[in-house]
Amino acid sequence: MLDTHGRKYVQPIIEKTAHGFLRSGLTANQITVAAFFIGVSASVFVYFGFPILGVAILWLSGFFDAVDGSMARLNGSSSRWGTVLDVTFDRIVEVGIIIALALRHPDPLRLFLLMLLSISIIITMTIFLTVGAVSDKQSDKSFYYQPGLAERTEGFILFSLMVLMQSQLVAVTILFICVEVFTGLQRLLEAKRILQK
Repeated sequence: MLDTHGRKYVQPIIEKTAHGFLRSGLTANQITVAAFFIGVSASVFVYFGFPILGVAILWLSGFFDAVDGSMARLNGSSSRWGTVLDVTFDRIVEVGIIIALALRHPDPLRLFLLMLLSISIIITMTIFLTVGAVSDKQSDKSFYYQPGLAERTEGFILFSLMVLMQSQLVAVTILFICVEVFTGLQRLLEAKRILQK
């Protein structure tokens, strides 16, 4: 939701950074890889008990993740391979945060909820990617990006709350699961509407 409606407010900063990286000779795929390694390092900091640093690094990786797409569109280098890298690396970064929290809180209830969260993300992303692959609708991305309650920014906000409020991990994880389930149903209903014409 925030990506769909709020991106226009931060896009000037993203594009300015993208122009700067392009002028320095960097490619979109190089920034995608950089965002990946930065994002994975966030989970390492979370695991070793540096939650604020972990969250800051997570958001830096998210910013780079937005910049790489703008770079590709600015210089006409968008590619299907770049899309595969981007989507795959995003999921690995998210899984890294979940694993770090699971290792820090290995009690059965929290592990069960983190497992349910992983499942809800898998299902929601499956709907998102499948609709993007089969839909004729267009977007400024390389395939159709379904809007929904939980987009990338909402995910980052909820992951940040999980990391920063670990004493309330159960409540925040349940909230995250509910948001993911709602988003999955929302996208499934939209898929039925646009694909059954």
